[in-house]
This record gives sequence, C-alpha cells and structure tokens, in this order.
Amino acid sequence: MEQTIISLKNFIPECVLIVTILVCLLADLIVRKKSAVVAVIGIAGLFVSGWFVIGQFGVKESVFFGMVVIDPYSVFFKLLFIVSTVFIILFSLASKEIKDSTHTNEHVYLMISLTLGANLMASSVNMLMMYLALETVSITSYVLAGYMKKSKRSSEAAMKYVIYGAASSGIMIYAMSLLYGYTGSMNIFEISSILSKMGGTNPMLVIVMVMILAGFGYKISSVPFHFWTPDVYEGAPIPVTGFLAVTSSAAGFAVLIRFFSVTFLKSTTMLNGSLQIIDGIRWTEIIIVLSVASMIIGNFVAVWQMSFKRLLAYSSIAQGGYIMLGLVVANQQGLTAIFVYLVAYMIMNLGAFYALIMISNKLNSDDINDMKGFAYRAPAVAVGMGIFMFALSGIPATVGFVGKFYLFSALIESNMIWLALVGMMNSVVSLFFYIKVLKYMFLSKPDEENSGKIYYGIAGYVLLFILVIPTLLLGIYFGPIVRFAEMSAVMFGLK
Repeated sequence: MEQTIISLKNFIPECVLIVTILVCLLADLIVRKKSAVVAVIGIAGLFVSGWFVIGQFGVKESVFFGMVVIDPYSVFFKLLFIVSTVFIILFSLASKEIKDSTHTNEHVYLMISLTLGANLMASSVNMLMMYLALETVSITSYVLAGYMKKSKRSSEAAMKYVIYGAASSGIMIYAMSLLYGYTGSMNIFEISSILSKMGGTNPMLVIVMVMILAGFGYKISSVPFHFWTPDVYEGAPIPVTGFLAVTSSAAGFAVLIRFFSVTFLKSTTMLNGSLQIIDGIRWTEIIIVLSVASMIIGNFVAVWQMSFKRLLAYSSIAQGGYIMLGLVVANQQGLTAIFVYLVAYMIMNLGAFYALIMISNKLNSDDINDMKGFAYRAPAVAVGMGIFMFALSGIPATVGFVGKFYLFSALIESNMIWLALVGMMNSVVSLFFYIKVLKYMFLSKPDEENSGKIYYGIAGYVLLFILVIPTLLLGIYFGPIVRFAEMSAVMFGLK
C-alpha cells in the first residue's frame, strides 16, 4: 500500500487525464448534442495534466513496482502528446467532417484516452505494460478511424486498421513471451543485465527483435508494416488522420526507442556518449534497413498521389524513416537529434493537416486537382500551406530544416556519410511532391465556376498562424528546442 501511494504521487498527470475522460463522459450525457463545452473541458484537463508533467522534469523515479518510470525522456514525450492533442481537439471544432458525423462529442474523450495510453507507452519499462499501453492506443485509434460510420471509406479504414493491428500485435506479444521465457523477466533493465551476462549470440534474439519490430513498426508506419496507413489516412476524418500521424506515431517512437536503447545494452550508462550494445546483437543494422526502406518507398510512392490525405500518409512513412536515422547512430547526439526532429515533426504536420481541414471544408474534397488556383481564392491559407510544405521538405529557415540538419549531422559525426547522403537524396525527392501541391495552388488558375473568393473566420486564421509562427521562428532561433532535447536525452539511462 505504501508503494502504491508513493507511486500515485508521481502518477498525477495520468490521474488528471482519467478524471478528465470521466468528466467529459458525464458532460456529454448532460449536453446530449454537439457542443464545444465537452471540448473545452477536455482541453482544460489536458492543460492541468501538462502543468503536472512540467513539474516532473528532472525527476527520476520508478513507480508501480518497476512497471513505469518517470524521467526526462518520458516527460518530453508526454508534453509532446498533450500539446498535439490540444491542437487536434481545436481542429475537430473546425472540421466539417466531425460536425457532420452522427456522433456528438465522443471524439474528445477518445482522443484523451489515446493520450493516456501514449503517456504510458512513453513511461513503460516492463514489456507487459508496454503491450497494454500500446493496445490502449490502438483500440482507441480503431474507433476514431471509423468515426464517420455512414461513410464506407471510414468503415473500411477502421476494418483494415483492426486487421493489421491485431496481426502485428499478436506477433509482438508472442516475441515478448519468447524473450520472457529466455530471460525470466519482463523488465527491460533486468533483461538487459541478463543478456549482457549470457554473452554470445542466440539466433532466437534476432527473430525476437524482428517480431517485436512488427508491433512497434506498425504503430510508426514503418516499411514493411505500413500497408494500412494510406487507406486509413484517406478514410478517417482529417483531424483523426493528423492525430494518428503525430500523437500515435510519436507514441510508437517513444516505446521503440526506449525498448531498443535499453534491452540490448551491456550497461545503462553511455560510454563516450554512445550506447554500449551487447556484442553480436546488431539491432542498428535492422533499423538501417527499415529506415532506408521507409524513406525510399514513402517518398517515391508519394510522388504519384493526387489525394492529399494519401500524400501525407506516404509523407509520414518517409518522415518516420528520417526519425529512425537518429536511432541508428546509437549515441547521445543521435537521441538529441531525434527529439529535435520530433518537435519539428509535430509542428509542421499539425500545420499541414489544419491547412488541409480549412481547404477541405470549402472544397469538400482532398483531391489536389480540385485545389487549382486556390491561392487566388484564399491566399493566406495557401501561403500557410506552402510554409508547411517547405518545412516538411526541409527547406532552410524552417523548423523542418533544423530537424534534418541535426539528424544528418549526427550521421556524419558517426562516419555514416553514405546514410546521410541517402537521407539528403530522399529529401530532394520529397521536395517534388510537396512542390506539386503548391504548383496546383499558385500556378494553376481556378475553374470559372469555382473562382470566387473564399473567406474564413478570424479564429481559423488565428489558429493557422499560431502554427505558422513557430514553423518559421524555430527555423531561425532553434536554441530552446535543442536545449530541451539535450536535457531530455542526457538522463536517458534511468534504472
């Protein structure tokens, strides 16, 4: 009981989210119609949870009998999840797809439930806890993907998501059972200690690594576990698509990085700033293959897409490939680069999806052909979309450039110049399809029957520019996010 009480003191942010979910449920029952009240309650709860998360920065505690840890690494991701969820709930208030759905306010507490699961994924150091947290995120994602139940595309998206998710989840839990049978422990720090003492290479461990990657890889849309991504992104409402691309994917990276950067190490402390990987267990080579495959397939297939949602789906697959480059380096600089890029990834992706919501609300379409001459009709929105597209491609003076600069620098410092070149060449390819969107918006004239000006409310423009400003500002003055990333990575090896 004493241990539980101590643990609860460090579990306040998650408790706040649980209370928020319950209050939103009650508010929904009272209101019984679409209302901003539930969304406001949800956002307020997220802010309170975020306040307690900030208070945990610098804390290093193991709670609930070693199932969960509180450390700067988990704090970084929790703040990322909370900020992105606040924006997504705001997006849902503006989304025509959400407004026209037959549901009332369920999306709010479903999104907060996913955030709760994501927080647990970032904090878990026990394989059972990792699996339960991942399933919490996955099951909520399935419901959100099929939120527009009258739409066949939405129902199809949810069904495909469930099938792929169940298959990858089953493969992963089986691999975890093998690892448990081999080591006799579910705690990744204890597993690391046992494996380092055993020494030598066991072929089963390679199989286990690949099978566990099937579970984590599906969550981050990594090739070859990406097949669900384009269809689910296309069928789900745009706010949900953005939520899956940012919050759900970041949660996958949180658990993936912690698992591989702890489980297969000789020691939880770094040697000369680098992770001490157990001899013979070469998981970095597997990550290289997945990273390169994700970048190449994501970028090259995106070139042919005319659905903006599918284009952003393949873009997310490629972006996941870039993020994995930092894990390949397996040192302090690589981890810092991942954190910097994740902040950039959140800002520019949220911006792109919100701009798409604004466009889709007026055009009732996400087809790029229908966006011809959009810059003549709504110049501010088109310019905002242009900024986010340039950031995603890594153009200088944007936050996307800073993220890629740190990733490629980490690779070059580790003498992986060829891998940095692969990443740079893929960035050049990505520029082609990002520019394609702007070509239709700025260089094509609108059809005569659709040439009238498009107007938005002040709130819509304010939210758009709230995302535009950090996209540009952090591309020039990026010191704060770099310092935050360094502090979050420096105490990574908590036991």
